[in-house]
Amino acid sequence: MNEKLMSVCDQFISDRDMLQSVFKWANHYIMPVSALTLRGNSDAEKMKSCKKIIEKNTSVFSGFSGNAALPVAVKLASAEEPEEKFAEILEIYNILKKHFGNSGYLAYIATVLADMIPVSEADAIGERGRRIYKLMSKKHPFLTSGEDTPFAVLFAFSEKSDEELIADMEEYYIAMKKLSSNANVLQSISHMFALENGEREAKIQRFKDLFALLESRGRKYSKHYELSVLAALSLLPVDIETAADEIIEVDTFLSEQDGYGFFGYDKKTRLMHAVMLVMNSYSESAADTAAVTNTLAMVAAQQAAMCAIIAASAGSSAAATN
Repeated sequence: MNEKLMSVCDQFISDRDMLQSVFKWANHYIMPVSALTLRGNSDAEKMKSCKKIIEKNTSVFSGFSGNAALPVAVKLASAEEPEEKFAEILEIYNILKKHFGNSGYLAYIATVLADMIPVSEADAIGERGRRIYKLMSKKHPFLTSGEDTPFAVLFAFSEKSDEELIADMEEYYIAMKKLSSNANVLQSISHMFALENGEREAKIQRFKDLFALLESRGRKYSKHYELSVLAALSLLPVDIETAADEIIEVDTFLSEQDGYGFFGYDKKTRLMHAVMLVMNSYSESAADTAAVTNTLAMVAAQQAAMCAIIAASAGSSAAATN
């Protein structure tokens, strides 16, 4: 494993352990994904402070409670003035809420937007995002739900018309139907790919090739919610042969760490974490989503990863109570 990737992996384990000490009751699946985006940009005391800022300014019925609380706190911890930043985030959230209603997905995308736009632009983004969301829902009424909200908001930045965006999404969705039986996952990936410039077939083939490369190296990648994370990595301008080798190296590293043994995360989740670590190693700043790349598609890729985990962990929690 190269020095940079090793540093990213070591920092992840350190950040995960620190977050576990502060957020003792956080969702089992949300914890490591939040640690993956922290990248050493905070310590326990600052995380405690950010947690208190969120709790002081929101109610238990807010979108900032539940599964969204930890990832929002992690992003907040990267700000120089967390209290001022959260006031800005809340302002954007309340504007977006008029268009979408209350949800954890909206809370998270409001946190991302606070690094991308001034508050004065939030209403226009929310208005167009809602319009696009309605078109998405009209096309796939049984698939479109709260987890698609972040994508609708990000599509509002596109120079394409609303109708062109919906047509692009649908073409990707149809073209990838054989890749997974999980229609929700395919819809998320189609949203991501539609935001990225480039030839459709080339993007899909690159994604397929990365999946096949992992399989050829003895790692069968999941075709469920984890798949959107692999799709996000395939959009990065990296050599996929090298990326596949690095994923295997990181997966092996994680298999030797606490939390990934018999009573820890299963192999498919561990492999997804390895993909995210490799993805972070190619990013200039994992703490600032807007700075990861200059394209909306890569902002969407980060959202796909987090939203996939929030959706999956919510499902796991519901199943555990039934």
